[in-house]
Amino acid sequence: MAARALTADPASERIAVGIDLGGTRVRAALISEAGRMLARAEEPTAATAGPERVLAQIRHLVDGLTSSLGPIPLMGIGVSAPGPIDTVSGIARDIPTLLGFSDFPLKSELQKRFDFPVTLENDGIAAAIGEWQFGAGKGRQHLVYVTVSTGIGGGVIADGRVLRGRKGMAGHVGHMSVMPDGALCPCGNRGCFEAYGSGTAFTQRARERAFSCEEMTLLGTGGSTIDSRSVFAAARAGDGLANSLIDEEAQILGRGFVSLIHMFSPDLLIMGGGLSQEFERLRPGIQNYISQWAMPAFKDVMVTPAALGQNSGLVGAAALLFLTEGVKP
Repeated sequence: MAARALTADPASERIAVGIDLGGTRVRAALISEAGRMLARAEEPTAATAGPERVLAQIRHLVDGLTSSLGPIPLMGIGVSAPGPIDTVSGIARDIPTLLGFSDFPLKSELQKRFDFPVTLENDGIAAAIGEWQFGAGKGRQHLVYVTVSTGIGGGVIADGRVLRGRKGMAGHVGHMSVMPDGALCPCGNRGCFEAYGSGTAFTQRARERAFSCEEMTLLGTGGSTIDSRSVFAAARAGDGLANSLIDEEAQILGRGFVSLIHMFSPDLLIMGGGLSQEFERLRPGIQNYISQWAMPAFKDVMVTPAALGQNSGLVGAAALLFLTEGVKP
């Protein structure tokens, strides 16, 4: 369903479409060059139906958003998608959550369906761009963005430029090793940051501990239905196990964040994704870990929540069109 248009005069600003293609939802929005969201629409992703069906969803959402624009020209469409995405060739190398998106020419197939330019970006990098241009990192020259949700991804702005790396595939921060020979990660490796710090890993620990702990408060939520929201709710009600799990999660995130801070020396680290909705509860543990374990020159780097919330990638994807008009990031 499309959102109601915000107060803005489309004729006075350039407009682009941002697309956030995820395994659960595909979202689209009209974004002005000032970062304002003029309209928004989304629907469940047909994740198992194959590329043709998913691309048809994108076309349907874009058509719905642009039908009321009249003669106002669009700059183009910026698409944010999970990776690895070879953004140089426009090929989705492997999107595990979308059937059929292995070595799929995503950019060229999208371009066939639209008469205006299409750009493609990894979702973590797109979110980093959104926060850099219009969110918590606005005006900064150096930042790291980390999304903590089903998995862990990210993007880096270094020296006022987007760090893209070989084939545009930089920023897969969830797959640095934090535990040698540790837990199996969805990527097939062991000991990845994602295997310990993601929302999925957090929920799995909560379920395992709830069933093995004598204090069974969390089981009152329905056992296997325990999720991150129920853990934070239980913690607010004073549940000891829930608070212990959250403190452990903050420490795991802090450990990963310290490594990223040492590698990239950012002005700040921005946390997005589903778990960032509980950032205030996680903040003390994360900052305490940084204060304790970061090298002295890095202890003052702060972690802050994404200012654009769940729309960082949408806004960042659209911003690709505005940025390429001027100084390429």
